[in-house]
Amino acid sequence: MGDASQPEAHISAVAALDEPTRRRLYDFVVRRPAPVSRDEAAEAVGVPRTTVAFHLDRLVAEGLLEVVRERRTGRTGPGAGRPSKLYRRSAEQIAVSLPDRRYELAGLLLADALAEAETSGEPPRLVLQRRARDVGKDLGEAARATQDGRPGVLRALESFGFEPRAEEPDASIVLANCPFHTLARQHTELVCGMNLCLLDGLLDGLAATDLTARLAPSADHCCVRLDPTDH
Repeated sequence: MGDASQPEAHISAVAALDEPTRRRLYDFVVRRPAPVSRDEAAEAVGVPRTTVAFHLDRLVAEGLLEVVRERRTGRTGPGAGRPSKLYRRSAEQIAVSLPDRRYELAGLLLADALAEAETSGEPPRLVLQRRARDVGKDLGEAARATQDGRPGVLRALESFGFEPRAEEPDASIVLANCPFHTLARQHTELVCGMNLCLLDGLLDGLAATDLTARLAPSADHCCVRLDPTDH
């Protein structure tokens, strides 16, 4: 589901494009077939080179562009001069969704399950559930390295976009957001089953033995909720 720090960083990156000159520079760079110099960018947008340099470096800091250094003359060796600082689109994928959605994860799980099922002959749904549980366990183990106990479970769920709400007095956890919302509405049984296995694996990886994931469809909530194991 990705690094928990990504949503804030991605929002900052998208917000950086709200400045008109910066957006024009970004559009110019990404439409060029080769990396762009500061002089080329300044000429293209009609802005002083110093201003262009500031905006280009801000786009690099936000992860939208990256710097490469090349000698435009083609010369190498002593006397060839210093390589030019050039800009091109970053390989990083920037996406912001409010509420939080994780459709890429669902797509990868579904595609991997289908590919494995075609090879093994196992029913695709069973493969999907097994893979979802394994991925959830891996995510839980990674999160457990920095957070433990009930507060750790809540923080992990929050970082993965589930918007957990602790209920009193029974200590259940309701998930106010489904990261797979649109898919779950169109393919409810398949996607909710995948989500249940994912969260079951997450709890396993977090060693949260006092909680059990179960299907509990409810309007405006995730189809899964977490109840005390002896609930």
